[in-house]
Amino acid sequence: MFIDIHVHTRKIPGPPRLDGRQSYATPEQLIERYDKLGIEMAVLLPGVSPECSLVPQSNQEIGEICKEYPDRFIPFCNVDPRAVSNSVDAPLDHLLGYYKDQGFKGVGEVTANLPISDPKVQNLFRHAEKAGLPLTFHLSGQIGNTYGLYDDPGLPQLEQSLKKFPRLKFLAHSQVFWAEMGRLKTTADRFGYPNYPIDEEGVVPVLFRRYENLYGDLSAGSGYNALARDKKYAVEFLNEFQDRLMFGTDICAPDTPAPLVDFLLEIREENLISETVFQKVARENARKLLGL
Repeated sequence: MFIDIHVHTRKIPGPPRLDGRQSYATPEQLIERYDKLGIEMAVLLPGVSPECSLVPQSNQEIGEICKEYPDRFIPFCNVDPRAVSNSVDAPLDHLLGYYKDQGFKGVGEVTANLPISDPKVQNLFRHAEKAGLPLTFHLSGQIGNTYGLYDDPGLPQLEQSLKKFPRLKFLAHSQVFWAEMGRLKTTADRFGYPNYPIDEEGVVPVLFRRYENLYGDLSAGSGYNALARDKKYAVEFLNEFQDRLMFGTDICAPDTPAPLVDFLLEIREENLISETVFQKVARENARKLLGL
């Protein structure tokens, strides 16, 4: 029923998280969860940047998992903007071209804690656009003590990149992005999960209207909260941007909740969205984007 646009896994166990929990679910644990949730396939995103991984993961590990379970997993490669030479003109096309030839379908999740406007990040965008690979990124609201590409309130750096790289499909994700579904009451709200209704639209729907290369990765608590905080507005948003929104879970530990499954099923059952809209968000947009 569903295709998960965003998940992580490790076949080779890494050290536990600092809170003692398992760092990522194994492929077998993911499949067990998926069979219960009705998720047919998933995009695997390797963690290569030191900001979000105790031990960076190889693209090759993801490739091997997908070869072992080709009917369940789809590989994305991940290239840190500082890779190869930590320079603004690093030949990242050499890496992206190699992985594309190996069957990798996209790039991400990009989590380097650099401003989006940093020339090294722009260099990655340029090469990903040239390679014809969609790019999933995590957005952050600060530099230091976190992970993800940094942008200011109102997402001006993201807008400039959407404009500069019109052929690059950006898959946006995280609290800092999805909190701006509605107008922020305080700047601090962008770091969490605003629970107030959307009385006034934020910058996210504005950017979706302006830029057809912006796609919505609805994974994790951030994507779920963006919809669940205001069901009425969620229905409007899903209907208006039905061709560029994609279901996701961001399951990390084996027991990570996946509330978006029930939310989408609920609003379909209540006839708040059509079967066509449901199918697009649940799976068909991902199939089209990835050429499945």
